[in-house]
Amino acid sequence: MRSALPKVLHAIANRPMIGHVLGALAPLQPARTVVVVAPGMDAVSELVAPAESAVQAEQKGTADAVAAARQQLDGFAGDVLVLYGDAPLVTPATLQALLEARRRAPRPVAVVVGMRPPDPGPYGRLVAGPDGALEAIVEALDCTPDQRAIGLCNSGLMAVDATHLFPLLDRIGTENAKGERYLTDLVAVARREGLSCRYVEAPADELLGVNSRAELAAAEAVMQARLRRQAMEDGVTFVAPETVFLSADTKIGRDTIIGPFVVFGPEVEIGEGVQVPAFCHLAGARIGDRSIIGPFARLRPGAALAPDVHIGNFVEVKNSRLESGVKANHLAYIGDSNVGAETNVGAGAITCNYDGVEKFRTEIGKSVFVGTNVSMVAPLNVGDGAILAAGSVITGDVPADAMAIGRGQQVTKPGRAKEWRARRRQARHRGKN
Repeated sequence: MRSALPKVLHAIANRPMIGHVLGALAPLQPARTVVVVAPGMDAVSELVAPAESAVQAEQKGTADAVAAARQQLDGFAGDVLVLYGDAPLVTPATLQALLEARRRAPRPVAVVVGMRPPDPGPYGRLVAGPDGALEAIVEALDCTPDQRAIGLCNSGLMAVDATHLFPLLDRIGTENAKGERYLTDLVAVARREGLSCRYVEAPADELLGVNSRAELAAAEAVMQARLRRQAMEDGVTFVAPETVFLSADTKIGRDTIIGPFVVFGPEVEIGEGVQVPAFCHLAGARIGDRSIIGPFARLRPGAALAPDVHIGNFVEVKNSRLESGVKANHLAYIGDSNVGAETNVGAGAITCNYDGVEKFRTEIGKSVFVGTNVSMVAPLNVGDGAILAAGSVITGDVPADAMAIGRGQQVTKPGRAKEWRARRRQARHRGKN
């Protein structure tokens, strides 16, 4: 990845890859979850908590990695699922199918997930017997020409009977092209001991591994297509689905319409019947039913909009609660504020919430009219029904139903513009001569 960040912490749909894997595992309600990490990967261990972490002291292969969890799985007698932190697209359905195959009589000691990728070249091949049983997994570098022609490939995912897992791992050697202990050799070891193994197939695009930035982008594309498809099945309209980017945790209510080029950061919840026209960016925001957001609007973390709120073009809302019926239709900034119901915020109005050292809040009541280009300097309280005159800088509290005007006095000098232009022309003429 050419990165200071551990590979499994690189994000897809704004969630680290390892988070997707654990999320797919969660519906199965595992009794124990152990994440194997390399030395010094404290950031990974912190992220996956409360899952346990096991440290693989040396990189001696995938069998050695699984063996690193021996202590955490001591005494466990169930099924062990082996997953990969850099394969973030696996679904709960595939993991459930894998478990069911392991538990189906006659119970095989191990079941492997196979796939048929368009280019099987770099993948290990699944070698099946005449009865469909899995005989061996052969890594690509160790394949014979006949084995290389097999299209059924190893995804790496498997389910193993815990009572056999570590005895089988102990019998795996390093007689291969890399001199490593391959987890895939578990199948051949089990077969030599008369234990049966099987395989199940899953879609190749669900089993993609990520080893580069290009593969990260490819996995992102698959995930985005999946998230969009699910949202549309849930009753959301995307005008141009391929241009909308969702987060893994995005929640959108039915009958909501999302325009082109809308980007959802983490922690966005949208109610029903909402309209989000083109070129909006939302993160950490809650939007009530029937609201209209955008186009070209930005909602930042802490934005909480009640139903029937209108946020227009080039309006930014951050860490603020807007009650029902609030309108801010043009070129406004609302930060660290509470805005009462039916208040109108005019074009160019801003809450001045930061003095260079601290943030302060602005409290705006119900049915307030905030005129064009009003600067509200926090901390500030504006009462219900107040009017803030256009162009004002409001620095003091405004009582209910009061009008506040805070602008310099206008001075008009008749004919002065004509005189000014004449002087400028004369000055230019002298400069040319």
